[in-house]
Amino acid sequence: MQPLNRTAGNEPEIQVYDTTELYGEKGRFRVLQFSGDAIQGALDLDRPRRVVFEYPRAMIHLMEAGEPFFEDVFVIGHGIGTIAGYFAEKRFKTAEVNAEVVRLSRQHFGCSQDNIIVGDGRSILEGEPDSRYDYILLDAFTADGTPRHLISSEFFALARSKLNSRGSLIMNLMGRSEKDRLICAIHTTLSGSFPYIKAFALPSEGTADIRNIIIMGSGRPIRCQARQLAGFVEIALEQGHVIRDQ
Repeated sequence: MQPLNRTAGNEPEIQVYDTTELYGEKGRFRVLQFSGDAIQGALDLDRPRRVVFEYPRAMIHLMEAGEPFFEDVFVIGHGIGTIAGYFAEKRFKTAEVNAEVVRLSRQHFGCSQDNIIVGDGRSILEGEPDSRYDYILLDAFTADGTPRHLISSEFFALARSKLNSRGSLIMNLMGRSEKDRLICAIHTTLSGSFPYIKAFALPSEGTADIRNIIIMGSGRPIRCQARQLAGFVEIALEQGHVIRDQ
């Protein structure tokens, strides 16, 4: 591992480093990592346009399958800007709470987008016009997981109001595919604002293993092709409690 940058202080530690192996794959990779083990983005230095991780590839497929001619997307959580960079010809607006993440993505990962706003994603979304977006993407994490104010019934109602009638909310979360109280609660809470919901997870050896969970809510039936979901499979979630701001 070759460190390129490390920040610390009052903010969570952020590291950028180059490595010749990533999750068992050999190559040349540049990684953005938070708080020890939480990798937020990776760039294949030999193939910079490649989408390295499975979860953004699955989200990209859900977007293309659901609305092939979409134009406007609001993103909460920048990372290295993988999905926005993949759809460079589309209109993206990204909210990122940590200015250092934006700086590092520009310095080390080739991010050249001028549509990133530093600030809280929910507050920024509140100022957007109603019915503007085809998609809202949520990929925001702290050391404690996805911030609560981004998974509440009030937030989901806000997101629905900013989407057009065909629009969808797609979330990247971390949890277990079975008997995860928070994941089930997010799924149940989302159903209060969106009539159509699907959840997907990567298979693992044990159902207790923490992995990426993608949950999508839409105003219309959700379309996808299993073979295009980068290994994610649809899962059924149990009824949970409703998450509220207060």
